[in-house]
Amino acid sequence: MNGSIKVYKLEKKGKIILTLKNKFQALSEKLDYIIQGCQQKDAKAQKELFDLFGGKMYGVCLRYAGNRDDAQDVLQEGFLKIYEKIYQFEFKGSFEGWMRRIFVNIALERYRGQYQVINIQDSWREGSNDDYENITGVLTAEELLKIIQGLSPKYRAVFNLYAIEGYSHKEISEMLDITEGTSKSNLSRARIILQEKVKQLYATPIQVGL
Repeated sequence: MNGSIKVYKLEKKGKIILTLKNKFQALSEKLDYIIQGCQQKDAKAQKELFDLFGGKMYGVCLRYAGNRDDAQDVLQEGFLKIYEKIYQFEFKGSFEGWMRRIFVNIALERYRGQYQVINIQDSWREGSNDDYENITGVLTAEELLKIIQGLSPKYRAVFNLYAIEGYSHKEISEMLDITEGTSKSNLSRARIILQEKVKQLYATPIQVGL
């Protein structure tokens, strides 16, 4: 009897896995079809692409923009750029990752020139890439977003790129046209500011990236 139950469970698990694989394959084929339509400047395909990724990319824009209006501007500009450049996508690697880089670059370009700091002598600790996890453990998504948006562009950009996107200080310095020392200093200041913001929300001090 137990043997029959085990076989039944294995068969059921196998069917679920197969179903998930089929759904993933169907979604992948649908996305390829949409991309090909966008490459041919098809308006319907462009709308489908926006409907599919608009919400997720808006979330990316919100983290880099200072407010929702700016995020909407970056979102619109980003999709226009994607419609213009989508012919360059060669169906190699993640399409969502390709899109994401475009939105991040547009957001960074919007605030270019505001990343430098006058004094870069602040102490800093490289630490690990745990800043994002440490904060999200105690904050709601809305609280986290509000705090990140409250950072100045120079701190917000470096924190997002380092703690959330996973770029190194060398890569960030090249992306923002700043020195590695400035990137590290901006990250240090962002951590301090975030620490203070979290303390204002909660009575118990929360460690941010330390």
